[in-house]
Amino acid sequence: MLTLIIFFPAFAAMLGFVIEEKSIKVYGASIAMIEFLLTLFMFYGVDFSESYDLLSFVPLIPSIGINYLVGVDGISIFLVIMSAFMTFIALFSLSIKENLKHLVISVLFLEMTMMGVFLSLDVALFYVFWELSLLPMLYIIGAWGSGNRIYASVKFFIYTFFGSVFMLAGIIFMAYLHYKQVGVFSFSLLDWQKNLDIPASTQIWLFIAFSLSFAIKTPMFPFHTWLPYAHGQAPTIGSVLLAAVLLKMGTYGFVRFSLPLFGTASQELFGVMATLAVIMVIYTALIAYAQDDMKQVIAYSSISHMGIIILGIFSFNEQGISGAVFLMISHGIVSGALFMMVGMLYDRTHTKLIKAYGGMAKQTPYLAFCFGVTTLASIGLPLTIGFVGEFLSLVGIFMKNVWFGVFGGLGIIVGAIYMLSLLRRVFYGKFNEENSKLKDLNLNEMLSLIPLIIVIIALGIFPNWLLKPINLSVDKIIFDMQRTSTETLMIKRSVK
Repeated sequence: MLTLIIFFPAFAAMLGFVIEEKSIKVYGASIAMIEFLLTLFMFYGVDFSESYDLLSFVPLIPSIGINYLVGVDGISIFLVIMSAFMTFIALFSLSIKENLKHLVISVLFLEMTMMGVFLSLDVALFYVFWELSLLPMLYIIGAWGSGNRIYASVKFFIYTFFGSVFMLAGIIFMAYLHYKQVGVFSFSLLDWQKNLDIPASTQIWLFIAFSLSFAIKTPMFPFHTWLPYAHGQAPTIGSVLLAAVLLKMGTYGFVRFSLPLFGTASQELFGVMATLAVIMVIYTALIAYAQDDMKQVIAYSSISHMGIIILGIFSFNEQGISGAVFLMISHGIVSGALFMMVGMLYDRTHTKLIKAYGGMAKQTPYLAFCFGVTTLASIGLPLTIGFVGEFLSLVGIFMKNVWFGVFGGLGIIVGAIYMLSLLRRVFYGKFNEENSKLKDLNLNEMLSLIPLIIVIIALGIFPNWLLKPINLSVDKIIFDMQRTSTETLMIKRSVK
């Protein structure tokens, strides 16, 4: 089942080359819908009491321990479902008409890499999918973006590829460490968690090697500068997938690798990671408030919210980590919807400047309603999907350190200010007569936004649909983290 979910989009993308141009959008959306239905079917077959379920193993290069090993748990499964859902919505709402066939094929290949990242349990395989995800997004931004799109796409590629080099070095060293301790090479995450005993000093360097790549992808301060450029020049579908899915690869890496493998290093570097996260939350929130471009407001807002996720992850408790995973999913839905609606406005006016709008609720009431609901979810209004993850993440970091919790909460307050300000300036106030001929949402746009609004409200009211499976897997992460730190901490106490 997992192999089908990973490679079905790529197989369909190759068939896309023989599909006629006029039918390619329907073909792409249909493939994405089938992929989404496959992920839902997978959900009902997973046993969340297991550490990983639906495991599939095929030897690739057994002499050096590289194998095809995939599996799913309560953390990865919802990221997979969310990725498939947002890819389907993005393709269904697609408004680009130039060179459409190559765009749809690129998005389907990108979907394959996203599924591979979240489902791989062989770390060499994970790295292959991680790197392959750069190529379709590089092409999407560079070929269909606007303005200085080549600079934006190259900057995105250089930043993310640079960090990946350090992760590759860490992966190879971990396999070598497994060989030294066990006698065989292995790139299996399951083998690493079961067999390796990593000294504290070595953990620090390995944590840095892995986490640097994850930090750039997230993107954490001070590696965040590639994201506003990428969002600013990317087409709408590129911004939707970048914000909804690709950024989550970084935070997923922290949860899947950094915490359980390097428990001692994670705790010793807590202050550094939490400080950088707080800077992300407050600094980028202030920058977002100062923007005149709608897309830049949401781009910097994405960085700020990712900071809350980092705080939740490094709280090292069930509330914080579960909240962070939930917030990954909610942020993917909410930020994707916001970028989609900005794209709808841009298609009508060909400008992203906030001053070009005003009083749009009068002209486009349905769009104003959808934007308003999504904005309220973005600022964490109770009974919306945004509240649950933010609340649990802050509870978790408060339990770990009160001051980091206070500063994280301050960033959320600033976020409410700039998002409500954006809503007011665009949809309320004095009406700009230049927009008097603009039309409200058409049928295709309504059908794209309604599922997002339903999910935003439904998961805000019934969050346990996600939280119960997530909690089971988070408990395993915390157990592995304690196991990789207990021996070192005992040694420290005996020395003292």
